[in-house]
This record gives sequence, C-alpha cells and structure tokens, in this order.
Amino acid sequence: MIRFVLCNLIFVVTSLVRLRAQETALIPLPVTVNWKQEKGTLQKGVSIRYRDNKLSYAVHELQDFLNSKGIIARINTSNAPAVLIELIISPRLEKISSNEGYYLKADAKKIELKALSDTGIYRGLQTLKQLLETPQQFQTAEITDQPAYRWRGYMVDVGRNYQTMELLKRQIDRMAVYKLNTFHFHVTEDIAWRLEVPGFPALTADSTMLRDPGMYYSISEMKELIRYCEERYIRFVLEIDMPGHSAAFERAIGVSMQSEKGTQYVQEILRTVATTLPIKYIHIGGDEVTITNPGFLPVMTRLLDSLGIESLGWSPGGNLANTTIHQLWMSEAPIIPGIRYIDSRHLYLNHMDPHEAVVTLFHRQIGDRTKADASMLGGIICVWNDRRLINENYHLLINGVYPSMLAFAERSWRGGGILKWTAVIGEKNTNEANQFIEFEGRLMKHKKAYFRNEPFPYFAQSKLEWSLFGPFSNNGNLKQVFDPELAGFFSKEPQPALNAIGASIVLRHWWAPAITGHIPDPKENTTWYARTRIFSEVEGWRNCWIGFNNFSRSMITRTPDLGQWDERSSVLWFNGDLVPAPEWKRSGKTISLETPLEDEDYYYRTPTRLYFKKGWNEVLIKAPVGSFKGSDWQNPVKWMFSFLPVD
Repeated sequence: MIRFVLCNLIFVVTSLVRLRAQETALIPLPVTVNWKQEKGTLQKGVSIRYRDNKLSYAVHELQDFLNSKGIIARINTSNAPAVLIELIISPRLEKISSNEGYYLKADAKKIELKALSDTGIYRGLQTLKQLLETPQQFQTAEITDQPAYRWRGYMVDVGRNYQTMELLKRQIDRMAVYKLNTFHFHVTEDIAWRLEVPGFPALTADSTMLRDPGMYYSISEMKELIRYCEERYIRFVLEIDMPGHSAAFERAIGVSMQSEKGTQYVQEILRTVATTLPIKYIHIGGDEVTITNPGFLPVMTRLLDSLGIESLGWSPGGNLANTTIHQLWMSEAPIIPGIRYIDSRHLYLNHMDPHEAVVTLFHRQIGDRTKADASMLGGIICVWNDRRLINENYHLLINGVYPSMLAFAERSWRGGGILKWTAVIGEKNTNEANQFIEFEGRLMKHKKAYFRNEPFPYFAQSKLEWSLFGPFSNNGNLKQVFDPELAGFFSKEPQPALNAIGASIVLRHWWAPAITGHIPDPKENTTWYARTRIFSEVEGWRNCWIGFNNFSRSMITRTPDLGQWDERSSVLWFNGDLVPAPEWKRSGKTISLETPLEDEDYYYRTPTRLYFKKGWNEVLIKAPVGSFKGSDWQNPVKWMFSFLPVD
C-alpha cells in the first residue's frame, strides 16, 4: 500500500513539474528540451561572464533585458550570491553542426550557453530571455538546438507604402527575438523609388512618386538599417526590382531599363549602391515583365559578381543565371538540381486571413523539404500591400504580420511540416491537429506576454468545432432554402458530412487544388451549412469576429452590397436569429488601390455584438457558392467563413 501511494505521489509530482514547465512557452520550440525539476531565481543579481569581444553587443543586450526586469546584471565581475551566466564560443559541440546552433544549460546557480560562433550565442540568448521572462522564478532546463533551414526571412515592400525607420526597426527586433535571419527590403516599385542613389536625384524626387511623395531612405538611413540588422545577426537583402516594376525609374530617367541607355544607367546605379553601402546581397527581381533585352539580367548578374555581391531573383521570371539564388513565388516553378532556391510560394501574408495564415504557415513544409539541403536554402514570408494604407501600423494589422511571423519562425527553425499546402488545422485528435493546438497554446502566451501594445489579430481558434452539412445542389440559386434551415432539423441529431476545427473555415481556396480546404471534392453551385454550439458561463453581450471573405491587400476587390455579408448570399443565425451584415462604408463599390481598406475584413472592423444566453448558444451558417470562376482575376472566389467570440 505504501509503495502504491509513493508511486502515485511521484506521478503527481512529476506531472506538476511537467505542467509548470509548460508554462515557459518557447517559440520557436528548440529541437531538444529537457525540463528540470528545480527552480531558479535572479533576485540576488546576475554576473555575466564572457571572453570573446565579438560577444560584446549580445552581452549588453542581455544586460539591458535583465535590467528592464529589475535584475542587477554585472559584466565580467565576481559577485558570489549572484547567478552566473557564462557565454562560451567552443570549437565543437555534440549534436550541433550549424553556426546558429547552441547548447544551453540553465541551473539554479549557473547558466551556461555554448555555441560554435557568436551567431549561435546570439540565437541562444533569445531562448534564454524567454526562459527568464519571469526572473523571480525561472524554469531550469537543458537545451540543444539548431535550425533546420539556413534562410528564414521576412520581406517588406516599402516601394508601394513607405515605412518609417522606427517601424522597420520594430519589425527587425521581432525577427531577432524569434530567430529569423534574413530581412528582405523591397525598395523600388512602379509607384515609387525609395532608395537614395548619389548622382541620380531624380529617382527620389517628389514628382516621380505616385504615393507618399518625398518619402525615401537616405544613404545614412540605409547604413543605419544595415548595421541594425548586422547587430542582430540578420542578413540584409536589398531588392532593386528590374527590369519590371520599374515605372518610377522610367519617369525619373526618361528611358526604359531594357534600352541601351537604361541598361547603362542601371549598371551605374548598382555600382554606386555597391560601393556606397556595406552590402552583400542585391535582389534584382526579374519577375512580371516581358524580356525584350535578353542580355539585361545577365549583364547585371555579372556586374554584381565582379563587385563581390551575391545576386537573387524571382523565379519564375527572367533569364536568371544559375549562380543567382532563385526565390520561388509560384507553384509552377520547377526545382532544378544545382540551383539554390528560397521558397516564397504561398508565403504572401497579404493574401491570407490571419487565422488561415497561422494554420498554413505552421503546417507548411518549406521548399517541399523537411530541412535545408544544398539546393533548398529556406524560405521568406512576404508582405505585398499594394493598396494605400490608412497609416503605417495598418501594415501590421491588416496583414496579420506578427502572428504569422511567429508561426513561420516556428516552422522554419524546426523544419518538418506537411508536404501539401493546406488551410486546415486537421481532424480532431490527429497528430496534425494536436501539434497545432500545442503551438497555438504557446502562441497565445506570447501574445499576452510580448504583444500587448502591438497589432496581433489572432485569437485561439482550435477549441471551436463545426459540423458541416452538405452538399446541397442549388442550381445557381444561392438563396435556395434547404433542410438545415427548417425547424426541427437538428432535433433529429443528423450526422454531419464533415467536421472542422477553427475560426476561419476555408471550404475551397481560390488557389485550389494547390491549397486544400475543408471540402475534399468541392462542387460549383452547391450550398453547405456549418453548425457549432458555444457554452457561455454568463448571460450578456460579447464581441464576435464574423466574416465570409478574405480581401487581398493586392487586388481591387468589391465590397458587398448593402445588407449582404458577401457576393455569395451567405447567412448567419445566432440562437435562431438572423445576424445582419455590417453597414459597409463602401457598399457595393469596386474601389481603387489608392483607397485604403477600412472595414472589409472581420479582424480590423468593429466586432459584431451578439447577446449570449447562459449555457449553450447555437451558431448556424449558410455558405452557398455558384461558379468557382471569379468575375475577374482581382475578385477570385475564396469560399470561406469566419466566426469567433473575441472577448
């Protein structure tokens, strides 16, 4: 009996240790984490010890972090009561082969961080800072970690919408915390050229910019931005798009890039940029243009090679050299052995609903590989916000940047994922769904701990379960009534055709079949119904996110007609009552890219208020569809709905 009680006591204690350990939510989750039973505290101070001068910036960053927590941190001093944090660059470490890998052992009295390089030490410090988020009592652990992919990037397009240095640095700071290592800076576009080039003042003249006139980055600002990235061990990639997306160049210079004179000018610009800025990578674009001068891109590549600068280009695109790193942006692009690639296919945040994006990015297998190899280097998520923005912070809000960045950081560091592209969390109790649910738990803890004052349009969605009933053939009559709308249908407890989990349920993606939705074989001219029940502890009004579309920030999409949720006649009932659509600010209008989005998507408009009764509340959604072919390429049919209480 005593042995039985003792065994149960050990089980309970072990379970409690694991439970408390789970409270330390690390993103990205290290490859190997062994949580220990003991707790540590930094209340008596910290002594940081290091020898290599290359670690100076990282050490002072750690000191600033600890000071911000009210912890006294001294560098290379002996302070007996203090916890010692020792940073060591070692020539070899067991199970670590990447210069970004690290070994971290956090005990109550001593924390030891080892790596093959200063880069690895910096990456390990980001994990350590998450471990010490509550320094009054931190969880001890032993961690061995390294990334699956060598390139883990984030791209912003400032050619279309200028961003201040302050906003750019905020995003770079977030990249550093979550171990992204490539900042892709797209500075030239048809709308504006935003890079100062000595000798070419017309490029950045007010008159050549169609949006945000006069807003560009000076040489000193560029140097500052590059330095800012380098301090955080982030690769800086400057993109000067050519010969397409170059209308601003043509307005300023008066010639086409592909002309003889234009080619000479572009070469001179590249030489000037390369000799003025401490830069190692230049992206030359090459996409979405008819190549009239086959020698143009090869000339630019050879020039960059001679200047000691690595070139990148979009693929598919122009006739890029085999030595150029090809950045994939379409699924049709072939993978050719011997060429280096970066994956950006279906990694454009501007085309995604935030709840969909976190699912897609978490499940994504980057480059169709579980980890990097000689050909596939990694991936870069991109934000192409073609539309004018209300203000620059909308860039973060309407593109769901931060929740997406964290999901991508997790996947690109850890590797793995699912070979198919999917917008589906997974069936209940499957490995896919369980892995996502575990990550979502960590994501929500990071939202609460680190993003209180930043746009973070994501709420936990994995507990919301739907029963889907269909398909019902509507013969093109999207308002046709079917059995689920009739009284008494659900009292018979009908069996659903499908089940789904999540806030944004994509029935069929506009890029189907490349991206799978919840319906395995969707048909045109059909209607589906979705039903869920939500328990409320109390009676009262609650805010809900409700939507039936996902407005891309890169296309001229139409706002629904007054009184309609969308152009498909979708309907929602809450506890049997019809929920009216919002009073759209631009009802039924096709608005230009110069008109900012304001209330078109659920996560940046005022939430819908619904009165919840105590106990169970029923949500019923009707989701009809006609043709899968949109009215034009800018209005594709993304058959979906979103619903989530967000108190």
